[in-house]
Amino acid sequence: MIKNFKPRLYQETIFNTCSLNNTLVVLPTGLGKTNIFLMVTANRLSLYPKSKILLLGPTRPLIEQYYNNFIENFEIRKEDISIITGMIKPEKRKDIYNSSKIIFSTPQCIENDIITDSINLKDFSLIGFDEAHRAVGDYAYNFIAKKYVENSNKSRIVAMTASPGDTKEKVNEVMNNLFIESIEVRTEDDNDVKPYIQETKVKTIEVHLPDDFKEIKKLIESIIKERFKFLKEIGITDSSEMKGKKDLLLLQREIQSRISSGEKDFELMKGMSVLAEIIKLGHGIELLESQGIKQLHLYMKKIFNDARTTKTKAVINISSNPFFKEAFIRVENLIDKNINHPKMLELEKLLLENPDGKKIIFTQFRDTANVIKESLDKSGLVTNEIFVGQAKKNGQGISQKQQKELIERFRNDEFEVLIATSVAEEGLDIPKVDKVIFFEPIPSAIRQIQRRGRTGRLEEGSVVVLLSKGTRDEGYKWSAYHKENRMYRILKEMQKTKKIDKIPSKNLSLKDFTEKKEEDNIKIIVDHREKANKIIRLLIDRGVKIKLETLEIGDYLLSDRVCVEFKTIPDFVDSIIDGRIMGQLKELKKYEKPLVIVEGTEDIYSMRNISPNAIKGVILASMISFGIPIYFSKDNIESSEILRMIATKEQLNEKRSFTLHNVKPNNDRELQEYIVSSFPGVGSTLSKPLLKRFRSIRNIANSKEDELKEIELIGEKKAKKIREILDKEYKDYE
Repeated sequence: MIKNFKPRLYQETIFNTCSLNNTLVVLPTGLGKTNIFLMVTANRLSLYPKSKILLLGPTRPLIEQYYNNFIENFEIRKEDISIITGMIKPEKRKDIYNSSKIIFSTPQCIENDIITDSINLKDFSLIGFDEAHRAVGDYAYNFIAKKYVENSNKSRIVAMTASPGDTKEKVNEVMNNLFIESIEVRTEDDNDVKPYIQETKVKTIEVHLPDDFKEIKKLIESIIKERFKFLKEIGITDSSEMKGKKDLLLLQREIQSRISSGEKDFELMKGMSVLAEIIKLGHGIELLESQGIKQLHLYMKKIFNDARTTKTKAVINISSNPFFKEAFIRVENLIDKNINHPKMLELEKLLLENPDGKKIIFTQFRDTANVIKESLDKSGLVTNEIFVGQAKKNGQGISQKQQKELIERFRNDEFEVLIATSVAEEGLDIPKVDKVIFFEPIPSAIRQIQRRGRTGRLEEGSVVVLLSKGTRDEGYKWSAYHKENRMYRILKEMQKTKKIDKIPSKNLSLKDFTEKKEEDNIKIIVDHREKANKIIRLLIDRGVKIKLETLEIGDYLLSDRVCVEFKTIPDFVDSIIDGRIMGQLKELKKYEKPLVIVEGTEDIYSMRNISPNAIKGVILASMISFGIPIYFSKDNIESSEILRMIATKEQLNEKRSFTLHNVKPNNDRELQEYIVSSFPGVGSTLSKPLLKRFRSIRNIANSKEDELKEIELIGEKKAKKIREILDKEYKDYE
């Protein structure tokens, strides 16, 4: 099955472990993790010829790389191998699952298709999770692995990453979430991989902040010191000494928790606002120290602009502070003099001294990427392009298609330098990158390894780190260094002892797998906009069947008469402020037994600047005027359990019928819309335009396909289906 490559000794050793156990494979970038998965694929298909294989990656460019690797190195018909992305419609994805042997996909698609029961995981004898360090928190990998192990009697998992985590707790979390049984770790110093490692020279270039920068820093620090002194005076902190960002965020969460639990102390609220000021000012210092004057200037201008429209006290207080105003004037003077960060001079010098070959410049901030591009374009030193993520920030962002085109152009030597943010750190296969430049050190071991791995893949490469002496840059550099060393020590020890700290779980008996639970007969229709809510996964874990639909009213339909509107506490308060809630309650009343669930532990009366009486008024109006109860749940688990219990009572105990189309029209107009909306592909969106055009249901029933197609959003396929259902003879035995 394998062609065009000969496995290396370490790949064969790792393959042997993967063939026996669910395995976490930790290999430096460029050493062929995908080829190991390819070998395991061949093994599983030889054992289970009728089974399927799934390899998951976090981005579309990555899964296209897997596809191309398999096309080149695996004996398989092209029609038996497929890519699944969100661009493919769910119905088409279902066909692909049925017809394909090997599938490459982003995890979100597979998660959605598990929820809608469009994919049968029993068919798969192997699932691969690339960039496995993402398997933490609520990432889709975790849900997929859990359902796979529960449903397949021939499951095998291979998880791959260059860096799973820098603490034992993080590594264990990844391993438990992916049901890992064995670890295979290799570092660049291991004997079996050394022959294949290209030397990568790492160099740090230190720069010193100019005196003008230091003066601006002193002005901002003086504000921060004064704020810390205030926090000590009101008892928020024990010391007036300045703290790091990590400590500040922990303190902020602690205060937020106290406020959310109902503590309404004025000094606590004031302390929260002052902490927000300190964090904002600290970010300004970070920009000054590690990025540049232009970036700080943009940030300070935004604070002044926001202060004109916002009611946020932290922003208003900072903008009105005389030291901040003086710092801004000094920054503008440096902008006028075209003074830049000394890192920019070193960067241009580096590119001038090393004109040949491909280079990637990494920076954490899009503003810095723009400044670098502007400077390089002006100097004419090198041809360059910016590579950023899809999210639009200040109007800037590129699609995955554009990302792919940009990487292809870079691979084909159409430009010399790629200026990239974090989106390019993970998994991109760009051969022959001669030099990687960190515009700033980063405190993350995972991201440092990912950045460094962009060079030295096929030939020798070099890494240059630009560091501002005497700033947080130094702390970040050493933090990442120690985390990386600790990570490899932990992994080697776990591999040696074969000890994985399993997360305690409920003891399951044979009955759990052989007896049919009552939940297996329960179905809940969920509005498709709720598909990211963890509640859905919790319901599926309890055996509830989920069907995603477009619900015109509510979020969860539990029977023909019970419809539930779900809100978090912040969303509930927002809906009161913007007036949405009253309209939603009116619509819910069309069901016989409506319910509102409000989830969260925050203090509902402290969320926004709104009168407590206004909140109480809406709650009372819901219960008394509309007759709609409101249930307050503390978290996803409680919310899912309430939904399951009500659905069970309705569908099993009360034997209620279950249909999507069951709201009660209040008048003739609504009844007409209700009837027309039930036509194929119509719904409430098209029922009104149809009735406006044809004036009556009879006229719609008598219309021709061409007339139906005159309605916007009704094409040939939809018009044909409407006519078919109107003309079809009713048969009560179907």
